[in-house]
Amino acid sequence: MNTLAAKLVKEASAKGVMIATAESCTGGLVSAAITDIAGSSAVFERGFVTYSNNSKAELLGVPSSLIEQHGAVSAEVACAMAEGAIKHSRATLSVSITGIAGPGGGSAEKPVGIVHFATAVKGSDIIHFERRFGDLSREAIRNAAVDVALQALIDRVNNTPAH
Repeated sequence: MNTLAAKLVKEASAKGVMIATAESCTGGLVSAAITDIAGSSAVFERGFVTYSNNSKAELLGVPSSLIEQHGAVSAEVACAMAEGAIKHSRATLSVSITGIAGPGGGSAEKPVGIVHFATAVKGSDIIHFERRFGDLSREAIRNAAVDVALQALIDRVNNTPAH
């Protein structure tokens, strides 16, 4: 059991927060970590696994022009994904993850291990941040991204008024 996920479920439940995820490089691992916890149905609204660019546009409403201009792995797309998860769900809090888990696909500007995250609160702001995990294994990058996303959700729950 993921202790961060357990903490998230407990704290989100106490505040009446509903969560949605918008995942690309983690492929649903954040959703899986949350739903592994008994009682998660009280706080987990839905998860979007938007691995392809088309799915980001179709399911989350990310403008194709944004992806073309900045790339799928960017602050702009991470923010649009988090916002889209709120707009296309009944959640009050969302997290998005888009990155390069490798082993290929990196560049000098966007190396393997770069991951963009964003959290959004319904009716409030979107917070973006980036982590560079380095050229680790695909599994290590994805698992590290899950923990960062869960901690980001916990941080936002703790700064969100109870509903």
